[in-house]
Amino acid sequence: MPGDSHLRGRLLVATPSLREPTFHRTVILLLDHGVDGAVGVVLNRPSSVDVDVVLPAWHAQVSDPPLIFHGGPVGLDGAMGVATIPRGRDLPTGVDRITDDFALVDLDAEPTAVVPHVRGVRVFAGYAGWGGGQLEAEIGERSWFVLDALPDDVLTSTPLHLWRRVLRRQGGDLAIVSTYAEDASLN
Repeated sequence: MPGDSHLRGRLLVATPSLREPTFHRTVILLLDHGVDGAVGVVLNRPSSVDVDVVLPAWHAQVSDPPLIFHGGPVGLDGAMGVATIPRGRDLPTGVDRITDDFALVDLDAEPTAVVPHVRGVRVFAGYAGWGGGQLEAEIGERSWFVLDALPDDVLTSTPLHLWRRVLRRQGGDLAIVSTYAEDASLN
């Protein structure tokens, strides 16, 4: 795993054994992964802050719910936009493809110049970050399931149901895990 970027664009889904409150039952889209570490955003932690309060020009352009999402515990004073994008299409200035399905959006760009070229945008305050080898160690400790991401995972209108929904669509044992009680001691 170290040295390659094969986890970029994949999901980290917290296993029931990951009880640390910051990441309990989170679903994280990995935006980058390499020998120096990894960066991602938590997809299922909407805040109560409307996008209009922080980025009024983007309010009408983001996917429902139009809230700022808690992307993770690092860099809480900054915001980043993540978009789902059509495969194979050229993207405008201010949109940087990270995988076939996902891109980062420059939130200083004019929203009306960006939105026609993407399928949807979500805004995150903060991000989740790991130093070199740290994420691999956590995966080895079985703190995370590494699963394929779908564009709807980023844009879901029901983010609080995402953890269960992602696990359920895997079938088999992971579908069973999706039914576990919130309190792991009850499972």
